[in-house]
Amino acid sequence: MDRSRLAPGGAAKGLFVAIVGPSGAGKDTLINGLRERLGEADGVFYARRVVTRQSDAFEEHETLDESAFRSARDAGCFALYWPAHGLFYGVPVQVDEWIERGGAVVCNVSRAVVADVRRRYPNHLVVLVTASPQTLAARLAARGRESEESRRRRLERASSPEIAVEADAVVANDGAVADAVAQLRDVILAARSRIDA
Repeated sequence: MDRSRLAPGGAAKGLFVAIVGPSGAGKDTLINGLRERLGEADGVFYARRVVTRQSDAFEEHETLDESAFRSARDAGCFALYWPAHGLFYGVPVQVDEWIERGGAVVCNVSRAVVADVRRRYPNHLVVLVTASPQTLAARLAARGRESEESRRRRLERASSPEIAVEADAVVANDGAVADAVAQLRDVILAARSRIDA
């Protein structure tokens, strides 16, 4: 079910699309697939996060060490930021410019900052990407970048009630990636059409 919160009369404003879900659900895979179907020509932009870890084949992002990240945060360089798994994550404040121009910004964010997303962006869409526990475990193991203990903690966090969110839309990502990408695209386009209505 789609229950996106859209500001009345917000035609001049854009949409922040928060892609959330547990580690291994395939959020970045779906975002990358969506990027091939919707781009800047369609008014859709993709926020490149800043993380205090080197990027790899599974997750592309900008990298800062912890000290530089804290300095950037204190200087107001992030629209959103949060700690998770011993790392820091930030969404560059540039996304606000895209939204002010009426664009839709798609970003992988933590479930822990959904309340911040809803406060900051009147037009927002929170999409929860899910997958079975078995799929999550297999994908985390395939990354090969964490210890077994770290993977166990991520899997435990996946079902933690402390970070459960009421999503505006849910995309199951256990089957064909193309199907999940198509579903995500349709949800975003429907939300944008309601803003413009």
